[in-house]
Amino acid sequence: PTDNWQQLLIFPQRRTKNQYNLQIPQMKVALPKYMMILAIAGLPSRSCRAFAPTLTRTYTTTIGATSSSRLFSAAAEVDEQQAPVAPKKKVRTRRILSGVQPTGSLHLGNYLGAIKQWVEFQNTGKFADAEDLDGKSFDDEKKDENVEIVNENFFCVVDLHAITVPQDPGDLEESTLASAALYIAAGIDPEKSKIFVQSHVPAHSELAWLLNCATPMNWLERMIQFKDKAKKAGTESVGVGLFTYPVLMAADILLYQADRVPVGEDQRQHLELARDIVRRFNGEYCKGNPYKKRCKKAGIPSFPAFTEPEAMIVKAGGARVMSLTDGTNKMSKSDPADGSRINVLDPPKVIRDKIKRCKTDALPGVEWDNPERPESTNLLNIYAAVQPGRTREDILEEVKDMKWGEFKPLLAEAVVAHLEPIQKRYAEVRADEEYLRGVLKEGAEAADAIASKTLKSAKVAMGFSVPN
Repeated sequence: PTDNWQQLLIFPQRRTKNQYNLQIPQMKVALPKYMMILAIAGLPSRSCRAFAPTLTRTYTTTIGATSSSRLFSAAAEVDEQQAPVAPKKKVRTRRILSGVQPTGSLHLGNYLGAIKQWVEFQNTGKFADAEDLDGKSFDDEKKDENVEIVNENFFCVVDLHAITVPQDPGDLEESTLASAALYIAAGIDPEKSKIFVQSHVPAHSELAWLLNCATPMNWLERMIQFKDKAKKAGTESVGVGLFTYPVLMAADILLYQADRVPVGEDQRQHLELARDIVRRFNGEYCKGNPYKKRCKKAGIPSFPAFTEPEAMIVKAGGARVMSLTDGTNKMSKSDPADGSRINVLDPPKVIRDKIKRCKTDALPGVEWDNPERPESTNLLNIYAAVQPGRTREDILEEVKDMKWGEFKPLLAEAVVAHLEPIQKRYAEVRADEEYLRGVLKEGAEAADAIASKTLKSAKVAMGFSVPN
């Protein structure tokens, strides 16, 4: 062993050309070319100090004295035993977008059917149970081991959608901030996901107008939700915004080139419309040499303006939480009866009272999936959703022989226990308005950076003059 590591690199004595040639094959295996040249020339090298101590520390008992051939042999053995370097993975960005209207207070259906699912996707990269428009599970996707998927999550408060029906100007801002605070309280992490307000990104309304001008009216006339809401409110009192809001929803999605959009079953038709708009727009404006020339002049790629999104129809966790007063209607913020829904911020006493008074039937026991007992199925779905660690079989075994007077208090306590930490965190976030507005500002800036590029591509495709 020797403390002078440079001596180990230099041959201890001058040799003939033939003698050097005997050493070269071993040296090529272990060391870079510049190391061989220095060693053959008998020159010390300071640039080698970083690796040489590693060799001497590891092989002092093997190398012994200053035999260069033994040093190179030991180094060659190390190189041969190293594992092959894995190929560098390709990175594919997958962007997810979703949002909830800030009208009124968010209720249990909004939370279980949307926000809770967003949190799960944020933390795991997948939904517990989601399918595409064709009914195929997303778990069936083939995964490429050489591709790393990076998720970008954007969750917005869709205040522009809220004004499709009249809103009290004094309440809209507070409802918007309260919804954003609830996102955070429910588990959306601003470090992992971007939270923003729809109207804070002007590209939403501008692209909606462009798409309105490219969407046939008869496509919108087929939208079931407009027919239902117009029938309830009266056609004469319904604003144009309610008729065209599916186009605004398409703009929301297309601005971020989102390839996955988690929605409930009731939004399936609107996702199909967004896909139709993409095909029509890209086919009409994004083909041929004139389009390529416009893109080149504007300094943007000549790809189609929009990505065709896939709907992720979320099934798990109560995506269809029904009304407490009618098990055949969805729980809704627009229902004039507050007792029809459990609001996320309802105090424990209010929750207990609402569940105590909720509609049930006169049949004995509690059961799932009986079409004659929609209220029984709905309350069991809520009970299961607020206890994510339990199976349906386990729950049914517990409650199947209970009377409603026994089951309702059990359900109420489960809901109260599930919402309690969310309500506590909400109070903390809402009390720190500077923090909340900072999160929304950061989210809007990140969203605008992406949305502005897409809007520019759409305007170039349509032939608008865009600023340099």
